[in-house]
Amino acid sequence: MRIQLDYGKDGLLIDLPDSLHIDILNLNCPPPLPDAAAAVERALRAPIASPPLSDLAKGRRSACVVISDITRPIPNRVILPPLLRTLETSGIPRDRITILVGTGLHRPNEGDELIEMVGPEVAGRYRIVNHKARERETHAHLGQTSSGAPIWVDKTYLEADLRVATALIEPHLMAGYSGGRKAICPGICGADTIRAFHGFSILSHERATEGVLDGNPVHAFSLEVARKARVDFILNVTMDESRRVTGVFAGDLKEAHQAGVAAAERQALALVPEPADLVLTTSAGYPLDLTFYQAVKGLTAALPVVRDGGTLLIAARCAEGLGGREFQDLLFRTGSADAFFEAAASPDFFTIDQWQVQELCKVLRRAKVQLYSEGIPPHARGRILVDLVPSVEDGIAQALADYGPEARIAVIPKGPYVLPRVGEAAEV
Repeated sequence: MRIQLDYGKDGLLIDLPDSLHIDILNLNCPPPLPDAAAAVERALRAPIASPPLSDLAKGRRSACVVISDITRPIPNRVILPPLLRTLETSGIPRDRITILVGTGLHRPNEGDELIEMVGPEVAGRYRIVNHKARERETHAHLGQTSSGAPIWVDKTYLEADLRVATALIEPHLMAGYSGGRKAICPGICGADTIRAFHGFSILSHERATEGVLDGNPVHAFSLEVARKARVDFILNVTMDESRRVTGVFAGDLKEAHQAGVAAAERQALALVPEPADLVLTTSAGYPLDLTFYQAVKGLTAALPVVRDGGTLLIAARCAEGLGGREFQDLLFRTGSADAFFEAAASPDFFTIDQWQVQELCKVLRRAKVQLYSEGIPPHARGRILVDLVPSVEDGIAQALADYGPEARIAVIPKGPYVLPRVGEAAEV
C-alpha cells in the first residue's frame, strides 16, 4: 500500500505492507467553492450577524486588517483583494489602510516571504507591518481579563477606526479551533498577555484541546481579550486537503466564527472504531511543519486515537529546525515529561514557548513518540525528548516489533487538519 503524506513542500510517499491492519483518516470536505473570490464578495455584502463591510467602513478615517503569519496557509491572494477594495470604495484611502501580520511571538515575515503570503500586488500597494510582541512600547494597555491577566494589544490595531481580522478556521491544539478571536489573542497581543494565555495552569485544563470550545478556558480567554480590543468585522475561511476554499464566514466576531467552526468540524472529524497501537501522522506539510515547535500540533491532534502506551510516529520536514531559541533551550534542559511538569508547576517557572514543551510532554505521558525529519540538526539528536528514526518505514517496523504483525495502525496524512476520534459513525 502506497500512502502520500503531507511533508514539507513536496510530500512524502511511503510503502506499507498490504497485510497490515490500517485505518486511514482523511478530511471529509465538501467540494471547493467554484469561485472563492466571488464568495468572499458575497460574504462581505451579506455577512453573519453584522452590517455589510461597506456600511461599517463608511465615515471611517482608517482601517487595520489583521492577517495570519507564515505558519498558516491562508489564501490571502483570494480574500484580501475584495476586502481591501471594499474598504477603498467605501471611502477609506489606501494610504490609511494598514495590514498587520499577527505573528504572536513568532518571527516577522518580510521580503520574498511576505510577497509569497499576500501576493505582489498587495505587497506593493499597501502598508504591511509585523506585530512585535516583545516591544512593550508598541502596545497599549486595556486593563485586565476577568482572571487578572494583563491585556496588551498592538497600537497599530487600536489606533485604527475600523478593525478587521482574517483567519483560517481549523482544529487548534489549545483553543479548540483557530480563527475568529485568535487573530487578536495571541496574534497581536503583547508578550505578557501571551504568557498568561499560554500559562501552565490554563493549558492543564482537560478541555484545552482540539475540537472543544465549550468550557475551554483558552478559548474564553482569547474571546475576552478580542472583545476588549474590539473587532468590527471578521473574514474567516475553511479549506480542503488541497488548500482550496470550502467556506467563507464573515461578520460578527463570535457568530461568524461559530458558523465557521461548525463547518470545520464537519469536514475535519474522522472516526476509528478503537484506539490504535501505532498512529502515523504529519504536521500537514509546509508551512506548518517548518519547525519542530509547530510539528507538536500534529502529535497532540493524533493523541485521541492512540492507545495508552502506544506509539505516535510523525513525519515533519522541519526545514527551519527546532524553532525559537527559548523553545530549543527548554527542550535541551528537560530530561523527561515528568520532570517538566514538576518544574513547570512552580509559580516562579516561566520561559517563552514553554507551552509547546508542555503540549509535547502531555503527549509523552500517554505514548511513545518517534520523529522522521530531515531538518533536525545533528547537535539536537537525543536531546528533544522524542526518538528520531531514519525513515517512516523503519519507525513502523520498530512499532510492529513491539506490538506484533496484528497491530492496529491509524494513518493521518493531513495531520492536525484532521480531528480524529474513537467512535462509530452515526447511521443515516
